[in-house]
Amino acid sequence: MENHPVILFDGVCNLCNNAVRFVIKRDPKSIFKFASLQSEFGKKIIAENHLSEKPVSSFILLEKDKIYFKSTAALRVIKKLNGVARLLYVFIILPAVIRNVVYDFIAANRYKWFGKLNDCMVPGKEIMNRFK
Repeated sequence: MENHPVILFDGVCNLCNNAVRFVIKRDPKSIFKFASLQSEFGKKIIAENHLSEKPVSSFILLEKDKIYFKSTAALRVIKKLNGVARLLYVFIILPAVIRNVVYDFIAANRYKWFGKLNDCMVPGKEIMNRFK
């Protein structure tokens, strides 16, 4: 892995794309890099780590040679952001099994509630260097 944590996200999911924009806005030091699960980089990580082609999670964090999924991944990201969103990290005290019930419910309904794109998001020139 590299020095920057990498967030893998479902590139056709509106909720996931908005989550990426949320992180970018609150990450002025450009700590995080991004890649869609559908990208070559995403597919490579899925294959190298024997993860299912059907996304194990719509949100995966690669950090210091470790892979985090679901609510744990999201909370580890939130912890490093600027602003009041960091306060959500307090939910890390709940067991992942409990947190992931909520995560899985939202993930299962994300296309129905937030919609789905036909193609992955294409980042603008100002943030292209943050994508793999």
